[in-house]
Amino acid sequence: MERKGSIDVTTANIFPVIKKFLYSDHEIFLREIVSNAVDASQKLKTLSSVGEFKGELGELKVYVKIDKDAGTLTISDNGIGMTQDEIDKYINQIAFSGAEEFVNKYKDAAQAIIGHFGLGFYSSFMVSKRVDIITKSYKDGSQGVKWTCDGNPEFVFSDVDKADRGTDIVMHIDDENKDFLEESKIKDLLNKYCKFLPVPIVFGKKKEWKDGKEVETDEDNVINNPTPAWTRKPADLKEEDYSNFYRELYPYAEDPLFHIHLNVDYPFNLTGILYFPKIRNNFEVQKNKIQLYCNQVFVTDSVENIVPEFLTLLHGVIDSPDIPLNVSRSYLQADQNVKKISGYITKKVAERLEELFKTDRTGFEAKWDDLKLFIEYGVLSDEKFAEKADKFILLKDSDKKYYTLEEYKNLIESNQKDKDGNLVYLYANNLDEQYACIQAAKNKGYNVLFFDGPLDNHFINRLEQKSEGKARYLRVDSDTIDRLIKKEDEQAVALTVNQQNALRNVFECLLPKTDKLNFSVAFENVPGAEMPVQITLNEFMRRMKEMSAMQGGGMNFYGQMPDSYSFVLNVAHPLVKDIIASEESACASKVNPLISESEQLEEKKKNLKGDKKEEDIPQEVKDEIKSIEQQLAQKLDAQKTIFKEFASSNDKVRQLVDLTLLSSNLLKGEAMTQFIKRSIKML
Repeated sequence: MERKGSIDVTTANIFPVIKKFLYSDHEIFLREIVSNAVDASQKLKTLSSVGEFKGELGELKVYVKIDKDAGTLTISDNGIGMTQDEIDKYINQIAFSGAEEFVNKYKDAAQAIIGHFGLGFYSSFMVSKRVDIITKSYKDGSQGVKWTCDGNPEFVFSDVDKADRGTDIVMHIDDENKDFLEESKIKDLLNKYCKFLPVPIVFGKKKEWKDGKEVETDEDNVINNPTPAWTRKPADLKEEDYSNFYRELYPYAEDPLFHIHLNVDYPFNLTGILYFPKIRNNFEVQKNKIQLYCNQVFVTDSVENIVPEFLTLLHGVIDSPDIPLNVSRSYLQADQNVKKISGYITKKVAERLEELFKTDRTGFEAKWDDLKLFIEYGVLSDEKFAEKADKFILLKDSDKKYYTLEEYKNLIESNQKDKDGNLVYLYANNLDEQYACIQAAKNKGYNVLFFDGPLDNHFINRLEQKSEGKARYLRVDSDTIDRLIKKEDEQAVALTVNQQNALRNVFECLLPKTDKLNFSVAFENVPGAEMPVQITLNEFMRRMKEMSAMQGGGMNFYGQMPDSYSFVLNVAHPLVKDIIASEESACASKVNPLISESEQLEEKKKNLKGDKKEEDIPQEVKDEIKSIEQQLAQKLDAQKTIFKEFASSNDKVRQLVDLTLLSSNLLKGEAMTQFIKRSIKML
């Protein structure tokens, strides 16, 4: 059987819910009650503008008063006021929004009305054991009315004598919230939520120092700026006005680079001013600096749902009545308007940056180091911004010259292609530590870029991907310069296997051995090269480790791995040739017999094993093979000992190792001390 009905809301159960859960922060009550008072003032202005109120407006203000003795916090206005019928309609019917009804009726003339949901007044019960409304309507002949409720569904109406129009909301603060009777607490909350409300908010009297103490004056203490810069037309503002407003928002912040004034009324309403701060490498601390307002009422400084993430690095204000809010005005509901607003802000920011670049290239370059992190963040996180940013992204080289992407490509295209036709972008991230490598590149006629930001690894990856395999970005110390940009096939290393093993052992025994460092000795043959040896750091592993350090999570595998360095010896260099000759002279008579014996053992092992599979070899043969392997290990250890004795006693080898480590900032502690002593001795 079908039956229709209506849901019955039990009012006795509503107040506990309101008291506990209506708003995420109890302090929001002050914003809501003050906003209602502002609405009452704005409504009266609207009625006056359309001729429905012909009396004197007077000076419309909202007053906030604390009476610690009475335990009350009172918000008063001299706005539109209410009759008993209106209290019945707007207060006794929960969630009936007087503001919404008023806006619908006077939508063509209404001043900025804040409220939308009719629940704001009830936030007062989150901190009050009783609330009184004392009000008198602006209408001629109106009677003053008092409404009293102690947080239960029952309320009491009574007539009162009230001389002037307007409303007093008297909150009798409960025992759990006595901190809202402290002047400092209310002052902080008014500054946070009501700083830019469109009607003057008065909190006590201004104070001044007199006879060594602070005394009250007769002048009202207006805590807000009713006409902040973003509510005014850009044509009416000077640079000084924008600077003063920034200091009003952030009194202790460094001056911003420049600003963008947002002002649009179609297809949505949005005003605001965004400032570009000087962003340093630690950009996380810069977030939560954009303040969101709704008709000049502070809503939140967590605006990730309104602006793209990279724009949260900006500072400033966004104000829009078209951004949908839930009843608490504390959390944003994603909808198409929000997406449109987000896209609009991104577009305006990109256009402003492009305008600055085109009209003042020199000034833009001077600001680039402060803008770079922001722009890279935008390019990496927002594809639409990235498309526009390609026009004004700059690359800085090691000589501090700036180029657009296209300009730099044209600069290096003729000289920095390898033998396979790949364009190689060389870069450094520390001009001092990588000085020798940078100079080696310059000596070849190459240009070296300078990337020293926290997002550069990710940015470089994007540039490589965008080139579709036609460009490679290599840090200048990731290999020797002739290997970084190979112009021809490498010359073969003219050393026997035994000579390479000897040289590898001589140098490896002197290189640092820690959990954080891993060295391997490599060889190249570059006749005429200036340096006999160079330390390089694998490009791929270094990038992975650096990104792991920044991202954590799934990339932590790379973060746990040691730094992998190559100690690259140029066997064509006279100094290395001299060391090879010295090693052979000192070690050959001791090492050659060991090598010969090892070769014999290897041959014997090979013969024992033959072509048999492991499971087909008899156990006694396996035992003999194991014995041979132990002997081979002993022979190898004996060779290493001989090479180590040679290396330790040869100052030229030790000095070459330490100089190379020092050039890469890898010579530390005791090794540094020994190097200094040895250098003095050699002098």
